[in-house]
Amino acid sequence: MQKLTQEEEKELNRAAVRVRRNVLRMMRGGHSGHIGGAFSAADIVTALYCKILKVDPANPKWPERDRFVLSAGHKCLALYAALVEKGFFDASILDTYGSLGTILGGHPDMHKVAGVETSTGALGHGLSIAGGMAMGLRMDGLDSKVYVVMGDGELAEGSNWEAASAASHHKLDNLLLFVDRNSLQMCGKTVDVMCYEPLRQRWEAFGWSVREIDGHDMRQIVENAGAFPFEKGKPSVIIADTVKSKCLPFAEDKAEYHYWTATEKEMKIADQCLLEIEEGIG
Repeated sequence: MQKLTQEEEKELNRAAVRVRRNVLRMMRGGHSGHIGGAFSAADIVTALYCKILKVDPANPKWPERDRFVLSAGHKCLALYAALVEKGFFDASILDTYGSLGTILGGHPDMHKVAGVETSTGALGHGLSIAGGMAMGLRMDGLDSKVYVVMGDGELAEGSNWEAASAASHHKLDNLLLFVDRNSLQMCGKTVDVMCYEPLRQRWEAFGWSVREIDGHDMRQIVENAGAFPFEKGKPSVIIADTVKSKCLPFAEDKAEYHYWTATEKEMKIADQCLLEIEEGIG
């Protein structure tokens, strides 16, 4: 299990602020985007790229790298922001988001963006792809791991549960899934649209080893991700309780900020919110 020092924890929290600032930078360029999920998943994605993943920005196709699959492709603002933080491409490209010809689409494209492992956006496909990656790595004799981030609203896609069964059957203990449980989706609360609770028991019934954490607590994210596989011969899932639009008090836990068209006044308020959080980290 990876243990964080207090200073490492602070630096990861600072990095998460920078990632969220990168998201706002893209929002300024494109004027709109899926802010709610990007901000709910930002701490998880930051922890992965800044602490957990074995990747090389100078060699994105390194065969022994870990793989990351953003199954909830509409949260790609967080992914692009973290890739910049890690050094996969220059921050100036963020300003092109929403422009004609940009490489930064509304969903990630593996053929355009360095560090993107697979194109996603049609929900429910990421876990199947990740399972195939995990099986392929094992067949190649590599100890690399596969990490996935999925939204809780995405769980209504039946293909996820086929993938969950297959991963368990094939004992893919090199596969770790984060369920970003922010409890909201475009149409409202996930439990009202299509309830899959209790999630822990459901994943356990499919043969996965399960942990539940605060998805905004860097120590919990890193130390649990660093401890996987939680059980030998089982795929692992972390159910991460998060808040949609985390760090923007005016937007937190509100379904209407699933997709946000921001005014300049709102952007200034968002900038101030992040500044205050950064100052509070110390």
